[in-house]
Amino acid sequence: MSDLTLDRPERAARSGGSVDLYRAVWRWHFYAGLFVLPFLVSLSITGGLYLFRDEIDAFVHSDLKRVEAMADSPRALPSAMVAAALTAHPGAAVKFTDPADPGASAEITVRTETGERLAVYVDPHDASVLGALPDRGTVMWTIRQLHSLKYFGAFARNAVEIAAGWSILLVATGVYLWWPRGQSGGVVSVRGTPGRRVFWRDAHAVTGIAVGGFIVFLAVTGMPWSQVWGGQVNQWANGSNFGYPEGVRTNIPMSDRKLSAEGATSWSLEQAEIPASTPSATRPIGLDAAVATFERLGLHRGYAVTIPTKPTDVFTGSVYPDAVAEQRVVHLDQYTGEPLLDMGYADYGSLGRALEWGINVHLGQEFGLANQLVLLLVCIGNVGLAVSAGVMWWKRRPSRSMGVPPMPKDKRVFRGLLALLAIGGVLFPLVGASLLVMLALDFAVTRLRRHSTP
Repeated sequence: MSDLTLDRPERAARSGGSVDLYRAVWRWHFYAGLFVLPFLVSLSITGGLYLFRDEIDAFVHSDLKRVEAMADSPRALPSAMVAAALTAHPGAAVKFTDPADPGASAEITVRTETGERLAVYVDPHDASVLGALPDRGTVMWTIRQLHSLKYFGAFARNAVEIAAGWSILLVATGVYLWWPRGQSGGVVSVRGTPGRRVFWRDAHAVTGIAVGGFIVFLAVTGMPWSQVWGGQVNQWANGSNFGYPEGVRTNIPMSDRKLSAEGATSWSLEQAEIPASTPSATRPIGLDAAVATFERLGLHRGYAVTIPTKPTDVFTGSVYPDAVAEQRVVHLDQYTGEPLLDMGYADYGSLGRALEWGINVHLGQEFGLANQLVLLLVCIGNVGLAVSAGVMWWKRRPSRSMGVPPMPKDKRVFRGLLALLAIGGVLFPLVGASLLVMLALDFAVTRLRRHSTP
């Protein structure tokens, strides 16, 4: 964000502001933008696409994911669909995913004889195999991995966590710079033409104030997925009750496997352990009976069923639909079919419910198409912010210089920044550490320049 006084801090002073404070804020807004904007562009492009993941996947993989809708036609038994998938791709079936609507295919996850995991798509009406993809091999799974930077390892994921914290600093400093100081232009209107710098300055300011609150919301609701902060808060929110919130009945045999190892799950249940079946002389109930039980218990359509492969495994039915209130996980003893643990959104702790709701809105799910369109506009606005910032800097920069805003003469104005460091260090350790490093580098470079100037 920027305003009419952006490169004239003396105007801020005449309007009742402090030149040194203005320069400090402007300087750190510049640094925050330098670090955040590349991430903001990447996250906005991939995030904007991921908002429409179901629609895009249904179009790109229509030959696998969509079938002729026949609402009145009887469906094949789940065991028959699994058998068909294994005939086409020999191995062991580890998951059955129920069709989410009458025009959707069923998905069977198969661990092949070579150890590869495949998603095999089956027509639920006649159990014919439509084809297969590598597990999580759809276009949108690739976009999701790019969005989180999981492709690039732990360091890149930590950088995203730091960028989320810096984006909050970017918005806070941007609001200060945007704040009207007697001028009318560049507040809610854009002046000039694209050939003039004032046009880009005003466009940056107006766009920034329009999407700034959304940037903060997306940064905060994206934090639960982060590697350091997200993992620690998850453990804190769910305590040591096998990864479940306090009050959930867990006085049953538990395995040492986590629900997240079985596939995508909700944030609140990433650390949740899976119960264990008690081996019995009786035969397992089988997939068809397990699916019938999940149907009777009222799981939302599109649920996934993890199929036992060991004597102590359970049938796990899980579903995370668009409406967060419909999230649910049920574990069945594979021999008796009795529910061992039945957990839904209402059973999460208060912090878990709040974060899950925020995550659901972040994903564009909670409020349907309106949720998707609003966040798509925010993503477009974020890219516009980056472009206008780049053009504005290019038009302002001095020759042979990065064009970093001047250092305040009175260093006491950095006391507020040090307070921010302390708060950031407690709440977000990686963000606080990065601010400390940046502060040290800024002072070091300034000192070197001062000594090198004749």
